[in-house]
Amino acid sequence: MKIPSSIWTLIIGIVLTLVSLWYGQNHGLLPAAAADEAVLIDGLFSAMLTVSIGIFLIVEGVLLYSVLKYRRRPGDTEDGPPIEGNVPLEILWTAIPAIIVIGISVYSFDVYNQIGGLNPHSVHEAPIMEESMSMAGTAIAATLSDTPGSTKPNLNQEKFDAAMEDPGTAAVRNTEISQMQNAPGVGSVAPTLGASREKEGQAPQLVVNVSALQYAWLFTYPDTEVTVGELHVPIGQEVELNMSANDVIHAFWVPEFRLKQDVIPGRQTEVRFTPRKEGTYTVVCAELCGPYHGAMQTQVIVESQEAFDSWMQEQLVASKDNLNQAVAMNPADMTVDEFLAPYIQEMGIHPEMLHLHR
Repeated sequence: MKIPSSIWTLIIGIVLTLVSLWYGQNHGLLPAAAADEAVLIDGLFSAMLTVSIGIFLIVEGVLLYSVLKYRRRPGDTEDGPPIEGNVPLEILWTAIPAIIVIGISVYSFDVYNQIGGLNPHSVHEAPIMEESMSMAGTAIAATLSDTPGSTKPNLNQEKFDAAMEDPGTAAVRNTEISQMQNAPGVGSVAPTLGASREKEGQAPQLVVNVSALQYAWLFTYPDTEVTVGELHVPIGQEVELNMSANDVIHAFWVPEFRLKQDVIPGRQTEVRFTPRKEGTYTVVCAELCGPYHGAMQTQVIVESQEAFDSWMQEQLVASKDNLNQAVAMNPADMTVDEFLAPYIQEMGIHPEMLHLHR
């Protein structure tokens, strides 16, 4: 008994769907999820991988079937049948990818919104309705360039001034870089991943100022003047990183957190996350920032509240005498690199990672 082609198609479709769903949920391609935001990113990644595996198996299966089924037999010297086209088939293979792309786009937008990508606090009275759609591209591109002549408040400057009120941050930030104006039309201060949807409107439980420079990360805990070369955070508390670069563009990336944020000279970027798993994770610079870019790595240590409090007390005792005196005695004509040189080992930074200008 010959099985109809429609039954074969149904069976093959069910098998491909099951295989795609299984592999999409059991791929093991990502590192351990160590932040609340990572769960959302992993769900999106698994969905995209499931769809990709299904499409890959269909395309490659049809290709292999066609190669075997319609291969040239020995002694066959005739041309193949002239097939001009199949309009329904062309509509089908155009419509299905379009639906898939739109679905993934909507899903991606929702995840981006949930992790704080569209936090209203990152936008400053944006006259969106007054701007035409033709200006959208220009406005977005302008987030990385200055806009001279603007009469609106410079929010980058305001955030920079607020960070500089902390002596520890002021000691390591480059004050010679001018703070850029907001993008026209959208009022964006800088790239921001703010509070997640369920924590919107709530103040972060821990704020850390991050200064990036060739080739090191410096983490300052405001109101404590503790500046170190590795990030310590307590588990379960929402952390806000206020970041700025002293020289060129860098990018803060912790693969286990699934979050990556640019650190730009003249712009005060922000990222929030809530660590959920204790451990030590690598902080990577994900933006080519110079010849020693690959060495610009440090650690973020997620620990219990008790361990974090104990570590902070140790840092306060260790830095109270030497760092405060050094900040007070720092001559105005010293560069940041020259000032940091005697303290890089105390802050956990390898000397070869810091680009010293002498």
